[in-house]
Amino acid sequence: MRTSFLPALSAVATAALLAGCAVGPDYVAPPAPSADAFMGQPAVAARAAAPAPADAWWRGFNDPVLDRLVDRALAQNLDLAQAAARVTQARAGLGAATAALLPSASIQAQGVANHASTQTPTGRLLAATPGFDRDGSLYEGNLVAGWELDVFGGTRRDREAALARYDAAKAGVAAARLAVAAQTADTYILVRGLQERLAVARGQVETQARLVDTVRLQYDHGAAADLQLQQAQGALAQTRAGIPVLEEGLEAALNAMDVIQGAQPGTYRAELVTTTAIPVAPGLTEAGGPAGLLRRRPDLVVAEQRLRASNAEVGSALSQYFPKVSLSGLVGTATTSSATLFEGSATQAQGVLGLRWRLFDFGRVGAEVKAARGRKAEALAAYQQAVLRASEDVENAFVSLVKREVQARALSGGEASLAKARTASQVAYEAGAVSLVEVLDADARLLAVRDARAQARTEAARAAIRSFQALGGGWSAS
Repeated sequence: MRTSFLPALSAVATAALLAGCAVGPDYVAPPAPSADAFMGQPAVAARAAAPAPADAWWRGFNDPVLDRLVDRALAQNLDLAQAAARVTQARAGLGAATAALLPSASIQAQGVANHASTQTPTGRLLAATPGFDRDGSLYEGNLVAGWELDVFGGTRRDREAALARYDAAKAGVAAARLAVAAQTADTYILVRGLQERLAVARGQVETQARLVDTVRLQYDHGAAADLQLQQAQGALAQTRAGIPVLEEGLEAALNAMDVIQGAQPGTYRAELVTTTAIPVAPGLTEAGGPAGLLRRRPDLVVAEQRLRASNAEVGSALSQYFPKVSLSGLVGTATTSSATLFEGSATQAQGVLGLRWRLFDFGRVGAEVKAARGRKAEALAAYQQAVLRASEDVENAFVSLVKREVQARALSGGEASLAKARTASQVAYEAGAVSLVEVLDADARLLAVRDARAQARTEAARAAIRSFQALGGGWSAS
C-alpha cells in the first residue's frame, strides 16, 4: 500500500518545486518620457498669482460658492457612484482569483430511497436472483476536498491580472473624482462668464435705449432725420437680439450644474442667481514634467494597469500548453441503513491524483496565445497614446491660460479707451459736431471689447481648470 503512493508523492514534490515559476513574461513598465519640464512651464511659473492647494485646487479660486458646489458634486455625482461600484466588482474578481490558488472543500450528503423496475434488462436479471428486493435505500455523507496545483503559474497569472484590474478600478475612481471636480468648476466659471456677458449686453441696451430716446426727441423737433432714428433703433434691436442667445447658454449651464451634482435641473439654481465676478485663476505649483504625469494622472495609472493585466493574460494563455495537476479526495460514510451510518464498517475514503493536458488542442491554445499578445500590443499602444495625449493636454492648457490672460489685460486697456471715446462721441453728437454714425460705431466697438474681455477672463479661468486636470489635480498613486 505504501509503495503505491510513491508516484503520487513524487508528483506532488515535483509540483512544489515548480510552483515558484510562472510561464509568460514578467511585467516591465514602458519607458517614461525623457523631458524634464513642459515647454509652457516657464510662462506659467511667471504668473503673479497665489498658488492653489495641491489636494483641493478649486479652493485656490477663493470662491465659497464654487467650494460648496464641488464638495456636493463629489458627494452626490452618479458617475462617481458607478466608478465605486466598479471597484466593488474588481475586488470581488480579485477575491475569486485568489481563492482559485487555494484548496477547496465541500460537504456532500444524501439519502436515497429506490424502487427498482423489473422490466428493464438489469431488472429482469436481478429479479431472478434469490433474495432480490425491489426496494432499497442509500445514506451517504462525505467531506470532499480538491486542489489544482498551480505548477506552471497560470492561476497566479490570472490573479496578477485580477489585481491589475482592481488597481485600475481604484485609479478609475480618482480619475472620475478629478473629472467631476473639473467639470463642476468649469461649468461654474461658464455660468459666471455668461452672467457677466449678459450684464454687459443689458447695460449696452440701456445705453442705446437712451440714445434712441435722444434721437427721437430730436426727430420730433425736426433736428434729426428719420434715417438717424431708424439707425439708432436698428442698433438697439441688434444688441437686444444677442441677449436670448446668452440666456439660452446660461440656462443650459445651470441645468448641467444640477445634473453634475446628481440632482434634477433646477434643484440648486437659486445658489447661482446672484451674479458675482468671474473668479481669478490661481497659480499652479509642482507642475513637474512629462515623466511626473505617469504617477500624477489617474487615467494614466488606469491605462498602465490595463497593460499590466494584458501582460499577465499572456502568461495565463501560455500556461494552457502545459498539463494541469490536481489532488482530490473524500472522507465520509456510506450505508444502506441509517442505523449503521456512523459505524466503522460504513466509513469510506478516496484519494485522486489527476492530470489534465490539452495535448491535442495546441492549435486552439496557440490562437488564444496570439489573441492575448494582440490585446497586450493594443494596451501598450493605448498607454503610449494616453501619455502623449496627457502631455498635449498640459501644453495646450498652459498656452491657453497664459495667452487668455494676456488678451484680458489688453482688452481692459482697450475698454477704458473706448469708453472715453464713446462718451466723447455722444457729447460731440449732441453738439452737432459729428453724425450719429460715429456714436453707433463707438457703441458697437465698446460692446464688442467688453464682451471679448468677459470671454477672455472666462477662458483664462477655464484654462486654469484644464491645467489642474491635465496635471492630475494633486492626486498621486501610492
